[in-house]
Amino acid sequence: MAVEAIPVKTKLVTPDDDLLEIIDTYASPQLREGDILVVAETVVAISQGRMIRPENIKPGKWALFISQFISQNGSLSSPFALQAVMNEEGTLRTVLAFMISSLSRVFLRRQGDFYRLAGKQAALVDDITGTTPPFDKYIILGPENPEKVVADIKKRFRVEAAIIDANDLGSSEVLAATKGVNIDLMLRIFKQNPAGNADQQTPLVIVRK
Repeated sequence: MAVEAIPVKTKLVTPDDDLLEIIDTYASPQLREGDILVVAETVVAISQGRMIRPENIKPGKWALFISQFISQNGSLSSPFALQAVMNEEGTLRTVLAFMISSLSRVFLRRQGDFYRLAGKQAALVDDITGTTPPFDKYIILGPENPEKVVADIKKRFRVEAAIIDANDLGSSEVLAATKGVNIDLMLRIFKQNPAGNADQQTPLVIVRK
């Protein structure tokens, strides 16, 4: 299937913005019947106010300990970001995920169990410097209730919708999508991250057949 990914430039989205109004202003004039509107997960989270200054987080002993074993390329190598996840998902769950994943890494040579077991926020959180300024001074958690967000988009704009976490390293994940979205197709398209991960300021992408 031939598809076109059309990045949509917006203003800098802040917690003071209504995401649906942003879509109405910047993407709605371009939308056609049959389109899929894809929204970057970080922008959804920012519009929901899912931001924490690191100085407002006090890492506990488990966060300080476990963060030492996380790859420095990952946000959870920061005890502040890890504590934010533990506050969301629960300390017990995070500690158990760490213990089980440590065993599976040693005995099964399997990686990635920690992020699968520790809860959605473990994979979605962005540490400071991981987001476009001025939000690079904040820890950004994953969005709340992404299923409702895509349902609201479809209801208002009458197009299929998805929320995707993608980066310039070739990784992408669909957090939520309406029923008419082909998940495999979205993953293929967003492996190239058409929205970009720097200062492109294009958090909306129209996918058109």
